[in-house]
Amino acid sequence: MLEVKGLSVSYGQHRALENASLRVSPGEIVVILGANGAGKSTLLKALSGICEGKATGSVTLSGDELIGQKPDRIVESGLALVPEGRGIFGDLTVQENLLLGAYSERARDDEASNLERVLTLFPKLAERRRQTVRTMSGGEQQMVAIGRAMMSSPEILALDEPSLGLSPLLCKDLFQSLLTVRAAGLGVLLVEQNAKQSLRIADRGYLLENGSIVHEDTAEKLAKDPAVQKAYLGGGGGRAAPMTSTPTPKTALASTPRPASGPSPRDIAAAALKGLTSPAHPTPQQTPRATPAAPAPARQTVPKPEFVSQKPVRTAPAPTAPNVDDLVARASAKASRRPTGSVPPRAQPMPGPAPRRPEPAKMPDLSASSDRLRTILDEIESAARRAESYRPGHDRR
Repeated sequence: MLEVKGLSVSYGQHRALENASLRVSPGEIVVILGANGAGKSTLLKALSGICEGKATGSVTLSGDELIGQKPDRIVESGLALVPEGRGIFGDLTVQENLLLGAYSERARDDEASNLERVLTLFPKLAERRRQTVRTMSGGEQQMVAIGRAMMSSPEILALDEPSLGLSPLLCKDLFQSLLTVRAAGLGVLLVEQNAKQSLRIADRGYLLENGSIVHEDTAEKLAKDPAVQKAYLGGGGGRAAPMTSTPTPKTALASTPRPASGPSPRDIAAAALKGLTSPAHPTPQQTPRATPAAPAPARQTVPKPEFVSQKPVRTAPAPTAPNVDDLVARASAKASRRPTGSVPPRAQPMPGPAPRRPEPAKMPDLSASSDRLRTILDEIESAARRAESYRPGHDRR
């Protein structure tokens, strides 16, 4: 039986472990629970003789004092450590790693029987005994580390975070393997971050806080303790904090309009459509274009081109009234082609009005609605053209 009494470890002026006492019997799994930095790994290193700090107190195994002994003598006494990170030889095969664990004098005579026992406990290792260890999964490498420690014929097997870095499925297989190790008659001292799984397979447990053991009890009672549940098993019952941010409305997701120092193209187009509610406008030939006030007298007004139909007018039923939204969208799209931040070039005066295309021989009479539609389209194109040549500061009304 492993018995620890008043074990203390100091790293200079820092006290990492203070008067720790515990016991582990053969055929028993004992788990040590504690937060990061509580001193769990320091405890296992002090028991194994590889602690860099100064250890004081008493650690006995089957009546032999282990404090002050070299690590190889501690292994000869019957205590084997599976360190955090496994510490296996990745370039060697599974069998070669296992045979390295049988270097101690107490295990040399039983090397063949110990190898058979390990391969029986871990059938996967028997299937891959010729495989290079570094090509195996993390769970299989952990089995190699445990099997190598068992090859030294230990009485107590100490494991430091054996499930670190393993998937939940591999963790389940690992803890099942520890139950098999206990069934073989070995005592297991387990330091494990997975408190819930370790308490399920453990017989007893200790709570380690700030380098001191503060509580000891059976694993069943520790699992039901509210303080243990809150600290190590996630049983605090806390709720997630409510969301403080308000959902973003759909209107906020729309793109931000381009800032402008003058009227927007949509406003210009909307102003051109005010005539929809007024009586029929005169024909485009009779409508003079309003010349904007020029900041300098040298500025000339661009003559307005006459409306020329590109396609012959087809005889059709009375046209329907145009869709105002479509016309505004058309004018805005045409005006938005101007790159943001750039000054459009000044429109050059046209050489003269384009010659009027002769009308077909039989031109049907345009109704009032058709004239109205032609006027609206002409005003829309005129508004879009003004928007393209608009420069802030030079066209103020």
